[in-house]
Amino acid sequence: MSKTTRATQALARAGVSFTVHTYDYDPDADRVGIQAAEALGEDPGRVLKTLMAEVDGRPVCVVVPSDREVSMKKLASAFKGKSANMMKPADAERLTGFVVGGISPFGQKKPVPAAIEEAALVHDQVYMNGGQRGLQVRLAPRDALAALKAIAAAVIA
Repeated sequence: MSKTTRATQALARAGVSFTVHTYDYDPDADRVGIQAAEALGEDPGRVLKTLMAEVDGRPVCVVVPSDREVSMKKLASAFKGKSANMMKPADAERLTGFVVGGISPFGQKKPVPAAIEEAALVHDQVYMNGGQRGLQVRLAPRDALAALKAIAAAVIA
């Protein structure tokens, strides 16, 4: 497994301090984010999952703790929209250039507006997908917020 991906390259270019962590990805896991947290021996609240959605038909990226679900109403509101829905996996892969299970908020083929669940900002370090299945980057959530030019918002149900 390569530890250099478009995501890690984007973080390095942005001057973000991060470490790379690998784990055995289970493609059959019911909840990939929870499986990642268990494999890393971390609290699921510190292992964040990257989801691609649409708000009023426009693509957005949303990053939330792996043990939580996104409220579509709150997500739409965070981006000043009326409605939100999850993006189809094939559309998310085409837009980001990553495969599902390896979608990172960093280094996406076509960057889109991003939101990070504000509850994640209480942690000194969090894990986010590093752009490949079984690869996570550990970094300060506020550094992720700055690198993505994201908004912090309450988007979990």
